[in-house]
Amino acid sequence: MSGLVVAVLLSLLSAVGYAFAAVTQSRLAAAAAQGGGGPRSLAVQPLWWWAVGLNGAGALAHVGALHYGPLTLVQPLGALTLVAALPLAARRDRRRVARGEWRGALCTLAGLVGLISVTGPAAPGDALSVRESLTVALASGLLIAALARGRGLGHATASGVASGVASALTQTVTAALAGELPGGATAWWATALLSALVAALSVGGLLLSQRAYRGGLAAPLALVNLSNPAVAAVIGVALLGETFRAGAWGWLIAAASAALAARGVILLTRSLPPAPAAQEQVAPDAPAAPWAGAATPVPTADAPGTERPHAARPAADRAPLASAELPRELRAPGVLLVLPQRPPAPADDAPPAVLTG
Repeated sequence: MSGLVVAVLLSLLSAVGYAFAAVTQSRLAAAAAQGGGGPRSLAVQPLWWWAVGLNGAGALAHVGALHYGPLTLVQPLGALTLVAALPLAARRDRRRVARGEWRGALCTLAGLVGLISVTGPAAPGDALSVRESLTVALASGLLIAALARGRGLGHATASGVASGVASALTQTVTAALAGELPGGATAWWATALLSALVAALSVGGLLLSQRAYRGGLAAPLALVNLSNPAVAAVIGVALLGETFRAGAWGWLIAAASAALAARGVILLTRSLPPAPAAQEQVAPDAPAAPWAGAATPVPTADAPGTERPHAARPAADRAPLASAELPRELRAPGVLLVLPQRPPAPADDAPPAVLTG
């Protein structure tokens, strides 16, 4: 089996692993939003650790794919995470993928592929220096803090920024351990500090994505996948001397691809799955409460087993008794009295009783 085939298989495996992890995280996020649980409640749920393991497996498969194949092939295949997550989420919710979701996913995927196709390292093995890494970590920390304060897709953008910076710092740590950074060997404390920053950014990106999935799956996942390579491209162009391929045409393709990907995110935001309709809590033909003045059926002597609605008592019959008419033991506060119903008064036109001797 050639290295190119192995790279393709590992890239697809990485995309599927990330997709399963995202669907699991969105499920946990929806449950946390309904139950009011915070990030601390996730640590006691085995399903969340399963999602963490899937993210780790996807990252390892991605690194393995980069070892066997070029970046121009592996990165576009990694963008298939969004396409794989949509049917998985629809199957979980027992629904079909909406047409707007497919259009948004394809637009985002096309924009990602176009953006990645015109970017690439100026020279293989380039990495940030320790000073540049610390500067990038500080600037990205301020940006992540500002984005995390917002609502909606701000958490998804912050998650993508954290993941992209963590990838750039990981490359620096790898070069430092191999002694390939410019300027000679790196001090052990600098390598340890960069490793701690990579761990903090990775965990922060995971928690931010978990928070972002409370508003759905498709749009936050698309924005995470979009902001990650965008941050890597900014770092490469600003600090590593990278540039877009094909000169001015490369810049034009990058701008058009970014606009297309943004259009896809907007479509995914507008095509959220409809919420299930609220169920009726009370049946329409349910009897009203007795205290609402409704008629209560009482048996009559017209026919055996038949019932006739009894009219509500007049206000005069429901008048409370004076306290002097009650026995002393019933005058205490808090005593509920249930009085028998008074018999109906005789009609005015009823004939007088006849006295007999």
